[in-house]
Amino acid sequence: MADDNKPLLIKRYASRRLYNTETSDYVTLEDIAGFIRGGREVQIIDLKSGDDLTRQYLLQIIAEHESRGENMLPINVLNDLVRSYTTQANSVVPQFLQASFDMLRDGQEKMMGNMGGGAMKMPGLEAIQAQQEAFMKVMSGGIGPWGVASSTTPDTPEEAPEEDGEDLDDIKKQLSELQAKLNKLS
Repeated sequence: MADDNKPLLIKRYASRRLYNTETSDYVTLEDIAGFIRGGREVQIIDLKSGDDLTRQYLLQIIAEHESRGENMLPINVLNDLVRSYTTQANSVVPQFLQASFDMLRDGQEKMMGNMGGGAMKMPGLEAIQAQQEAFMKVMSGGIGPWGVASSTTPDTPEEAPEEDGEDLDDIKKQLSELQAKLNKLS
């Protein structure tokens, strides 16, 4: 079993083929991107010279994604990156980018922990659950999850359209409120 804390060693042969030292097979750039997406660190070494080529290949993976229209980096960010290479040697950009991605990663981990039933809850989760329950109630005509009429089902047919209309209005209102909350989170 591979040690996931240790970077996966990829060797580049003179033929430019990339060799996974753990599985003893050749890999592509897309395979390497998959390892990274899966949370694994990689290190790519030139077999002949021993040079670390990791940065070069990671930049190539990013460039290929960008060229396929998977634009993650806005033009102004790319311009700023180019400018940071031509300005002072002790630029704060690398430290800023590292800190930003660390914060993003921490935030994602906390959010995933919250969704897993941790002590903290995702903001608005209760509202989403209430909306789902109300929506299902309206869609099922007041029939509960086991096919039993709920206690809020109207007793007479004359009451049904008005009450269902009110429920639908409530759901629409809740959905618009939730959308506003989600927009604020974005």
